[in-house]
Amino acid sequence: MSALRSTLGTPGTAPLVGDTPLYRIGAPFAPAGRGFWAKLEGANPGGLKDRSALHIVERARARGELAPGARIVESTSGTFGLGLALAAVAYGHPLTVVTDPGMEDIVHRLLSAYGAEVVTVTEPHPVGGWQRARLERLAELRGAWPAAYWPRQYDNPDNAGAYAGLAGELLTQIDRVDVLVCSVGTGGHSAGIARVLRRRFPEMRLIGVDSVGSAIFGQPARPRLMRGLGSSVHPGNVAHEAFDEVHWVAPHEAVWACRTLASTHYATGGWSVGAVTVVAAWCARTLRPGTRIVAIFPDGPARYFTTVFDDAYCARHDLLGRPPAPEPEEIAHPGDAEVTRWTRCAKVVTG
Repeated sequence: MSALRSTLGTPGTAPLVGDTPLYRIGAPFAPAGRGFWAKLEGANPGGLKDRSALHIVERARARGELAPGARIVESTSGTFGLGLALAAVAYGHPLTVVTDPGMEDIVHRLLSAYGAEVVTVTEPHPVGGWQRARLERLAELRGAWPAAYWPRQYDNPDNAGAYAGLAGELLTQIDRVDVLVCSVGTGGHSAGIARVLRRRFPEMRLIGVDSVGSAIFGQPARPRLMRGLGSSVHPGNVAHEAFDEVHWVAPHEAVWACRTLASTHYATGGWSVGAVTVVAAWCARTLRPGTRIVAIFPDGPARYFTTVFDDAYCARHDLLGRPPAPEPEEIAHPGDAEVTRWTRCAKVVTG
């Protein structure tokens, strides 16, 4: 990150990206003496994906794939776009992001303030939903701008490589990781962190947390309320073979966890944070005492003030007062049933 530090930082100050806190989460999510550790990636300016956006841009520039001053174009629901905006400012590139009407107003306005052009698709793809519609619009723009660079966050192997630094931070913050709990969208951070940690802890279990309605782990693609995790396409960066089990979480369960985190721990976030908390808390309650559980919290609460933390929005979507059950439903294979609430499966298959 040396280029970013020299461009956006000043001597004697901490870098903008990285060195994020590790925070203990306990009651009421787990009994006294039990809990899990949360890596608070919301301490980065835009969240977890600042790491991948910066790394991908740096590597593309080093290989000559991204020429000085060339345009960057990408599809995003928000967080990766904010990371790209940071990289674009740091390295002097114009940026165009393709999104859909589900992008929160605050993210749209921030992207514009950071100098990005925001292109919004207006109709979902009949099969692939908003994600496929964004990618098709992106393809049109790339045809019009053949010199533009496409980071390909879903399939770029540099995405996973970006998280070696985060894994290194964990190795200095905690003496052992027995279970790593990660939300799964593009698949970058789960693959990259697990790859490094398993060199030190080969028996570590990796648990993936997905959204109901996501196709990543073999469920049918459906319209999804939650953003930041799940996918209607099949990202190439998802290392299916690395996961020991997968959990699907519903929006009302994530909302309960986010709001409970806020009132009991102050540290909270959005959909992914809530979903990961549901699963990490279950691990803390059910695994043997002393098990070291680490959950990745991808962002903070700011962008969710019109969704997760908006009473009217949550009431409209029947998300309030519906905590998750004490235990997940269990299915033997992702094809056995279409899940609608928190569900666990120990059989991990490619979507």
